[in-house]
Amino acid sequence: MTKMLETLKMYLQFPFVQYALIVGTLIALCSSLLGVTLVLKRFSFIGDGLSHVAFAAMAVAGVLHLSNDMLFTMPVTVLCAVLLLRAGQNSRIKGDAAIALISVSTMAIGYLLLNLFSTSSNLSGDVCSTLFGSTSILTLSQTEVWLCIALSVVVVAVFILFYNKIFAVTFDESFAHSCGTRVESYNLLIAVVVAVIIVLAMNLVGSLLISALIIFPAMSAMRVFKSFKSVTICSAVLSVCCALIGILVSIVAGTPVGSTIVGVDIIAFLVFCLIPAIRRRA
Repeated sequence: MTKMLETLKMYLQFPFVQYALIVGTLIALCSSLLGVTLVLKRFSFIGDGLSHVAFAAMAVAGVLHLSNDMLFTMPVTVLCAVLLLRAGQNSRIKGDAAIALISVSTMAIGYLLLNLFSTSSNLSGDVCSTLFGSTSILTLSQTEVWLCIALSVVVVAVFILFYNKIFAVTFDESFAHSCGTRVESYNLLIAVVVAVIIVLAMNLVGSLLISALIIFPAMSAMRVFKSFKSVTICSAVLSVCCALIGILVSIVAGTPVGSTIVGVDIIAFLVFCLIPAIRRRA
């Protein structure tokens, strides 16, 4: 145990580990804030659909040999979030069907492009790291860290400024609309913010595990708390703690960062599921 702590202390002195902790914490915080809203609106898998869009966008950026794929991936994912919301409002294409259509098609197109135009000698490894996360979170530059900080501040600021409106459209869109709230505009805002979070989280947990980062903290908090504010605060704190623990464990144990964070989230969810039973017995 002492040796492990000494190893951890040594790693914490390196800038790349400090960058990873900062970025991981911010991404976990942003994911948890919107996660509660997505779960309550029964639109949890929008994160999954948009993550597949981001995967396809990254494949296109790789084919075009763009030096910074985020400059291409972010606008494309935001645009698809808008289209996904519009399609979900179509009476002929329900929300879950729209997500399935976009998710499957973009994943297939992305993988096809990587196979046709890839210049890498390790295509399977590149695809696997993109889907399940990689060590890229440990190779962040100062520019990428500052960009993540700036976008995270914007996401948190938007959530705080429009908290009451987001609360209203989350629980009862009809009532919010009758009160004069522009429901479609705020749903669009939520979709755009989620798209930004998805792109930020790609390097942390990979495209296939992003939904877990969004859903698990919210579901865990709902096992214990009932009010929207309490669930949101608990979800944020829990998500940040799980991300920090997951990153530190992955550094010391040499395990994949994304899978380790999700594993910690699963353990936290199981613990929170036991709390109501313990309360009843007490």
